[in-house]
Amino acid sequence: MGLDLYVTLGRSGLRVSSFCLGTLTFGEDWPFGSSVAVSEAVLARFLERGGNFLDTANMYAYGHSEKIIGDYVARSRLRRDGLVIATEFAGNLYGHVRDPNGRGTSRKTILQACEQSLRRLRTDYIDLYWMHVWDALTPIDETMGTLESLVQTGKVRYIGISDAPAWKVSQAQMIALSRGWTPLIALRIEYSLLERTIESEYI
Repeated sequence: MGLDLYVTLGRSGLRVSSFCLGTLTFGEDWPFGSSVAVSEAVLARFLERGGNFLDTANMYAYGHSEKIIGDYVARSRLRRDGLVIATEFAGNLYGHVRDPNGRGTSRKTILQACEQSLRRLRTDYIDLYWMHVWDALTPIDETMGTLESLVQTGKVRYIGISDAPAWKVSQAQMIALSRGWTPLIALRIEYSLLERTIESEYI
C-alpha cells in the first residue's frame, strides 16, 4: 500500500493518505526525540511520497512538535489546504508548570489549547482535533459542546477521541448526534497481539 493511496477517514468525506505520519519524536525537548533538521527531513520525504496526513499533539515535546510542522509548512510554501493536520488536546499545556486548568477537557482548557496549537502550527484551522485522553472530572457534554463551538467558528474541521472507554465514546457520540452537533469521525485505541485491553475495556 503506497502513500499515494487515499482513503476516507471514518464516516466522513475527508481523504487522507493510507499512512499517517506521527510526530511524537519531533523535537529534542524530551529525553528522546529528533532534531529539527531530522524532523524536517522526515516530513519532506513523507510529503514527497504522497502522504498528506500529519498527526501531532499540543504536549509533544512541550509544543515543539507542532512548531516544527508549522514552521516547515510556512517556510516551504506548501499549500496548507493540501495537508490534513491533526493535533490533540487534553495534555498539559505548560510542561512542568503547575496549573489546575493546564490539562483536561474543560471549556477553558480546550479553548486555550486550541489557540496555542493554531499559533504553533501557523494555521487558521485544525483538520482533525483529537481528545487525547478522557477527563473524568469534566462532563462530556461540556467537552463536546466546546468542540462544536470550535467547528462552528471554523477553527476545527473534524473531531476524534483517543484512549477512552467504549461507554464514554458512545455517550459522547450520542450527545453530539442528539443535539445536532458535529459527531466524532475517528477513534484511536491500542490494539496488538500483546496488548489485548481492547476486548476488556473498549467493547
